[in-house]
Amino acid sequence: MKVDKVIASATTILPLRLKDMSYSVGKTRLLDGIDLTVNAGRRLIVMGPNGAGKSLFLRLCHGLIAPTSGSISWQAQGPRPAAQTMVLQRPVLLRRSVRANLNYPLALAGYARIAREEMVHKTLTRFGLIPLAERPARLLSGGEQQRLALARAWTMRPQVLFLDEPSAALDPSATRAIEDLIGQFSDEGITIVMTSHDLFQARRLAQDVAFLHRGRLIEHGPAARFFDAPQTPEARDFLGGELIW
Repeated sequence: MKVDKVIASATTILPLRLKDMSYSVGKTRLLDGIDLTVNAGRRLIVMGPNGAGKSLFLRLCHGLIAPTSGSISWQAQGPRPAAQTMVLQRPVLLRRSVRANLNYPLALAGYARIAREEMVHKTLTRFGLIPLAERPARLLSGGEQQRLALARAWTMRPQVLFLDEPSAALDPSATRAIEDLIGQFSDEGITIVMTSHDLFQARRLAQDVAFLHRGRLIEHGPAARFFDAPQTPEARDFLGGELIW
């Protein structure tokens, strides 16, 4: 099925620029002095050991919380609720049917009823959710819930999609399905910023890599360079399967 492509225009919100961005809780600095630019149309995988600050990094980029110092800025300023969206590791689903979970965000965004119905049907069809349309969303399997969360994000036609470990705890079949969707989103022009603890998944999906360690960005660049010739001892140890902290 042919899908609409996200077209870059003068109103694109990208690139996203982080300048000396830090985040602290009390006297504890959890992210420290991060400088990074996210360019349009790329798949950026954020990697690092547990506790490195990956999920916190996504929340800051998405605007759920504000940095305590430094800056996060987009090419286009002002309200952008439909231009970016985020899917969490454990999707937040309404206590409603699959269909209603797709319809409700569109209603909030101001879509007319007929337009909502058309988009919901298109989305249910595209994501293979027609048989599940009337089922309570919270009774779906883990893989089905994540597929619904991605479908709901797609209905908003975002320019940027933030994904926090979208296939964690899923079986190989469900993981493959999620990765296929991410690849399709990327082909449509949606910029992907995603955390992953899975080295093999990162190799399959990444075009760029940002490697965090102890709250600092210690490597950032093309995926091929990171995996083939890491520049820091921490990255080399991480890729070699060593435990780093």
